[in-house]
Amino acid sequence: MKFVLTSVLLAGLAAPAVAQQPQPQRPDRVINVNATGTVQREPEKAVITVAVESSAPTAQAAAQANARKMDAVFAALRRVGIVPPKVRTTAYELHPEYAQPTRDNPNPTPRVVGYRAINMVLVEVDTISKVGTVIDATVSSGANRIHNLSFELRDSEAARLEALKLATAKARNEAAVLAAATGQRLGPPVSISSSSYFEPRQYRMDMRAEVAMAPPPAPTPIEAGTLTITATVNIVYRMEDR
Repeated sequence: MKFVLTSVLLAGLAAPAVAQQPQPQRPDRVINVNATGTVQREPEKAVITVAVESSAPTAQAAAQANARKMDAVFAALRRVGIVPPKVRTTAYELHPEYAQPTRDNPNPTPRVVGYRAINMVLVEVDTISKVGTVIDATVSSGANRIHNLSFELRDSEAARLEALKLATAKARNEAAVLAAATGQRLGPPVSISSSSYFEPRQYRMDMRAEVAMAPPPAPTPIEAGTLTITATVNIVYRMEDR
């Protein structure tokens, strides 16, 4: 009889432990979608990189010649309505030039044969239609290098948010179709991530001194095209029973 009572007590002690075991949970049913939204806009402004290069036998002469030309360029920009901060210096160099190899002397003795001064400025043009006029004005006044031309928006953030809104709506529509096709109902989003991409349209312009010294016979034609702003979203939605 004592053995029987002990067995009953052990069984009673084990019962609560069995009752406390966690029940298996049903895994979340989710759907993961990616979508891209694209917005196209006409550019509203342009940025031009203009440079003046001057060479002379001495450093002082090169610097002075460059300063005279640069003053003329600034004056030309003022005449077309562009003043600081819309125009600003971004780089200035003054360095020696050395004898270069020739067919008769492929390994010349290193020696300074002159100096070159380079003054580079960034010009912001608020109206696309004025870009050609600005280029012509700088070249005719002494600029002999134009490095780069880029087209931009005044408010790229507004365009980015619009592309993001389009991407989000596209993702939700796609997720709803997939959920309905599997007999489910689309629930709330579990996680959201996004990225966006916008790069100003850039043109590599390499107008060198030989070309730039003579004024162009006609206004420089400029076609800005369109800018593309892209946003991508990744959204995980919970699926629910209908």
